[in-house]
Amino acid sequence: MHDFDELNAFAEVMETGSLTLSARKLGLAKSTLSRRISHLEARLEQPLLRRQANRLLPTEAGLLFHRYCQDMLALAARSHEALAELREDISGTVTLEVHCALARGWMGQIMDTFMARYPRVELTLRTREAPPTSLNSHCVHVCLGQVPESGLHQEPLGRLSRGLYASPDYLAQQPLPGHPRDLADHAWIDLLGTTRDGLLLHHSSHGSYHFYPPRSRLRVDLTALHLDAIARGKGIGLLPHWLADKREAHHPGELTPCLPDWKPSPLPITLLYAYGHQPRRVQALLTFLREQMPCQWRQDDVAA
Repeated sequence: MHDFDELNAFAEVMETGSLTLSARKLGLAKSTLSRRISHLEARLEQPLLRRQANRLLPTEAGLLFHRYCQDMLALAARSHEALAELREDISGTVTLEVHCALARGWMGQIMDTFMARYPRVELTLRTREAPPTSLNSHCVHVCLGQVPESGLHQEPLGRLSRGLYASPDYLAQQPLPGHPRDLADHAWIDLLGTTRDGLLLHHSSHGSYHFYPPRSRLRVDLTALHLDAIARGKGIGLLPHWLADKREAHHPGELTPCLPDWKPSPLPITLLYAYGHQPRRVQALLTFLREQMPCQWRQDDVAA
């Protein structure tokens, strides 16, 4: 069994090449540091360091053992951190980034519950439309739609089924479409650019139809603006049913489903976080998000 004081002394001298500098950095007497290295060499029955001019250089055995020494010290540090976490309350800072479409209707309603459950955690909540491209070990992301590889762990959280919607005012002036081909005669709302490559619609009896809508001259990066344009009677557009239901609950009569039997593919909801061991505050947030996932997301996932 190795003495970690001896391992730390050896690792420090390997870094500085000097007993004097290492003793100063460790706050030890030079004789104490020298004695610890001598004890380590006696335990290993091999010299680890040799003196050349004013520096201490590693022997062949010293170079070999140094790699294992670093691994042992790193493992010891991680074990101390893990044990320290068990002794402490869940506390510290954590960042949560949520897709804009899910922020108000979902996260805005449960955020206070999380803060009350963990009073020593400081939460920063941000909204974004695009998936993250950089790695932050203390950041959790909830994304809507397909997520490219980003070096983060991707955990499926659910799915949102979608459908075509228009406002009653718009449909009062235009005939209700009976088939996806009729969409070509209607104004199409796609401010988010999600159907720029076309929209594939599936029917249980009539197969599939690939609709190629015109390109929108106006593009935005907020789902709320896309939804507003449909509700204001600008045309027909694609919305998650969950989001449309939320809108109707607060503003009844603004949206009407179109072609309900023709179904586009659902949107995946993905939880993204760093690989490996997570601090307790991040673990707590991940568990909370899984618990608070709406039942409709699970039902849409099963249906898909």
